[in-house]
Amino acid sequence: MRLVSWNVNGIRAAMDKGFREYVQQDQPDILCLQETKATPEQLDLAWADELGYHRSWNCAEKKGYSGTSIWSKAEPKRVQLGIGQAEHDREGRVITATYERFQLVTVYTPNSQRELARLEYRQQWDVDFLAYVKRLNRRKPVIFCGDLNCAHREIDLANPKSNRKNAGFTDEERSGFDQILAGGFFDSFRAFEEGPGHYSWWTYRSNARERNIGWRLDYFCVANKFREAVQSARILSDVFGSDHCPVELTLNEV
Repeated sequence: MRLVSWNVNGIRAAMDKGFREYVQQDQPDILCLQETKATPEQLDLAWADELGYHRSWNCAEKKGYSGTSIWSKAEPKRVQLGIGQAEHDREGRVITATYERFQLVTVYTPNSQRELARLEYRQQWDVDFLAYVKRLNRRKPVIFCGDLNCAHREIDLANPKSNRKNAGFTDEERSGFDQILAGGFFDSFRAFEEGPGHYSWWTYRSNARERNIGWRLDYFCVANKFREAVQSARILSDVFGSDHCPVELTLNEV
């Protein structure tokens, strides 16, 4: 089973940049999207129906902002929107889909923004989201994926020294990621690749993607108790359509 997560930075824009062609060609078993910035009524997805995808959407109250979606070949047993806390659930950032073997959570973690204007909120989000997935994990193994808006270690971005106190690489955000790993989950990509130079987001400025001056912000974090089910984890850096590229997790059949 192949799971793919992708921050599409506006699904309507991504449609014109290769998103549709990628999905039609690759057809992952489950596709998790972040920053969709649209409602399903704004899209013509007849082609996705033909591919057999069941789709769930969580749209922000604010139009054209945030939003997540899960596309799945197998219909989930249950779908939940949000984490059950009103102060966090207005921006459409979380969807949980329950399957036979695991629970899948897609998440678009809040950005701390310029001058760290939203860092305090981000820190509270990290605490509450981790508590949510830990509760889920007590019932059935959890996989959560998405744009976590954090480069965890210095090897997870090209220029760690100059970004030391910038959003996505603050001590507070990195500590929040440490708590995820301490909470019973592992960073699946790092289970297979220990080296630097692997990124999933590049600014549109200065030919950053061509020069591979990027950040690794997109993850599949997997419950430790589900580790044996993980076959591989990859960054699909050759797939275009957004300022992020997709990341992939492959699970064993049994």
